[in-house]
This record gives sequence, structure tokens and C-alpha cells, in this order.
Amino acid sequence: MADLSVLKNKFVERYGGSEEGIRVFFAPGRVNLIGEHTDYNGGYVFPAALTFGTTMLLRKREDQTIRFASENFPVSGDVHLAQAKNVKEDDWINYPKAVLVHLGKRGYTFGGYDVLYLGEIPNGAGLSSSASIQLVTAFGFMTMENHKIDKVELALVAQESENQFMGVNCGIMDQFTVAMGEKDHAVLLKCNTLEYEQVPFESQGYKIVIGNTNKRRGLVDSEYNARRSQCEQAVGYLKAKFPDLTLLGELTLEQFEANESLIPDETVRKRARHVIEENDRVLRSVEALKKRDLEEFGRLMIASHNSLRDLYEVTCRELDVMVEEALKAEGVLGSRMTGAGFGGCTVSLVHGDHVQGFIEQVGKAYADRTDFQGDFYVGEIGNGVMELTR
Repeated sequence: MADLSVLKNKFVERYGGSEEGIRVFFAPGRVNLIGEHTDYNGGYVFPAALTFGTTMLLRKREDQTIRFASENFPVSGDVHLAQAKNVKEDDWINYPKAVLVHLGKRGYTFGGYDVLYLGEIPNGAGLSSSASIQLVTAFGFMTMENHKIDKVELALVAQESENQFMGVNCGIMDQFTVAMGEKDHAVLLKCNTLEYEQVPFESQGYKIVIGNTNKRRGLVDSEYNARRSQCEQAVGYLKAKFPDLTLLGELTLEQFEANESLIPDETVRKRARHVIEENDRVLRSVEALKKRDLEEFGRLMIASHNSLRDLYEVTCRELDVMVEEALKAEGVLGSRMTGAGFGGCTVSLVHGDHVQGFIEQVGKAYADRTDFQGDFYVGEIGNGVMELTR
């Protein structure tokens, strides 16, 4: 978590005045433990909020101008929401701008503010830096204006703004987890209905280690939207047997296996098989966790990565190498890519006694086999978006 006294000093240096009236908000990053590319298919996911994320300082102004600045990026700017558009030159500011514009479409009004962010999430790593900045913005501004807050609504508005304002066809998982995360629990979420369960994550001495490949990936420019389109094609073919089908996540594994021959295109069939099997893996992994069977949980993580590599084809050499090396290390139960893929991060379940050795061994092997140096974070499971009052 950021040093708030230092951050408040930087706020005053930038905007003047005193610390009086400054309020501080925080939204976490997230890691998805299992259930990848199931979210926009109406399936199950199993993410958790992290203890690092985005801190935002807010202070009310007398006019209607919102002044955005970040400790992470050189771009800063003044925004008037009535005229706000997605402008390339605004860079990262488009994300907070987007969620405020879409809250405005729902009738919420906002005055002028001075705003300063500090992000601890590596940008483009697949740990939801965009959802984190959007949720901290939405929650902070709504709190300052004394609007009634429904965190699920904020998650939906953030997703809508990313889809429509930013042009990224993402599902709801990232925003929901950042909003609704709970310390020491992972969230079992059914993405088409938003039914969810907070599942205690009893780690039994194991740690969640996130490995950043430092291979950047941009969702808008990746094949993410193509995968989504292929899944929609699969639904179209399967409607011959299931006329009311709208999303792949509505099918059981048994139903799919009995009818997958309806999909003539082999690539589309592979995409659909990944989604259906991954959905099944999420439910099995939750059952394993409830039985305190972390070894089974680890095996399902590995199966998930293999499917993302072979059927959904969203890994890359760097992700595959990091997972391969993780599985050679002592004290590891499972490892997989996490996030949309094409770069970003892995998540591994590593016994606490072996974490340091894991980081050294995997880090060296990864650097030897790729053109990148990896970074590693030992992830603690934390709470969702909140105001910091200390």
C-alpha cells in the first residue's frame, strides 16, 4: 500500500492549498486463480482481489473542472465531463473519464475535483490495472458526491464504459472482483447472472506467486475480440440442438461432448471446447478447495494452462516458458497463465518455505530462455474498493 503522507505532500505540491479536504480511496488489482476466457461466455470464474492496486487522492474544487494527474505517467489533463470523449492524447486519463461519463448517463452528477493517482499494478501485466483505476474513480467520486453506492452497479458501469468508451470487449470478471473482493476469499462468479459466492482460500502454508513475464500485451490490439467472435460462432452452430442457447457457459460438458460435431470449423470447435472444459474445471477447483485438496487444485491449474495453450491459443512463448520452469521448481502444486494472455502474468501455488528459491530459480531460467527479465510478486488476497481513513 502507498505511503499516504508522501502522496498527500505530492498532491499539495501539484495542486497547492493544504491537506485539508483530501480524501483517499483504494482499489485492488486482481488475479484470476482459474477460469480464463469463460467470463464473456457467461461461465464461471474464480478470481481474488490483491493487496496492491491503485490509490487515488481527491479534493473538491469550486468549479466544474476535473484535473487528472498520476505519479506513474507524465500525461495530465483537465476534463469537463459534458464534453468528454475518448482522445488518444489523453492516454490513461481515458479510463477514469470513461467511467465518469457512463455514470453520468445513469443520472449521477459530479462537480470539479483535483485528482492524483498512484498505481502499484504493472501496466499491461494482466492484473487489471484498468479495472482498478476505473473502480477507484467511480467509488471515490460517488462517495464525495454522497451518491448511494451499489458496488455491483459500479462494476457493471465500469465494464460498460470499457466496452463502449474504450472499445475493449471485456467481460465482467475484472471489475466485479475489484469491487467485491474480500480478504482471504476468492470469488466464485457466474458471469451471465452475477450470482457469486465468497469461498475461503485456506492456503495451508502455500502462497500465490504472480510471475510477470514483462511481455506487454494490449487487449484492443490482440486477438481477444477474434476469440469472442469465434465463441459466438460456436453458439450459432449449437443452436441447431439448443435453440435457446445464448452463451457457451450455459452448456454442461456432457451436453457439449454429445453435440460438438455440430460445429464444422475445427478452430471454432477447439475454442468452444476450451470454454466448456474450463467452466467445468472452475467448479471442480472450488470443490477441491472446500475439501482442502490443494494438490487437486494445482492439477486443475496446470490443465487450465494447457488448454489455453493448445485449444484457445492465447498463451505465448514467454508465458509457456515461465509455467514450464515453475513446474520444475520444488514446492509447486500448480502454475498457469492468468489474464487474457498474449503476455502478462502467470500464477503459481508455491509452498511458503520454497518461495524465495522459486523466485530465484524460475527467474534465472526464464531470463536464460527468453529476451525478458521476469518480476515476481507474492500475492496476498485482500479487500475490494474502499476509502482509506488512516
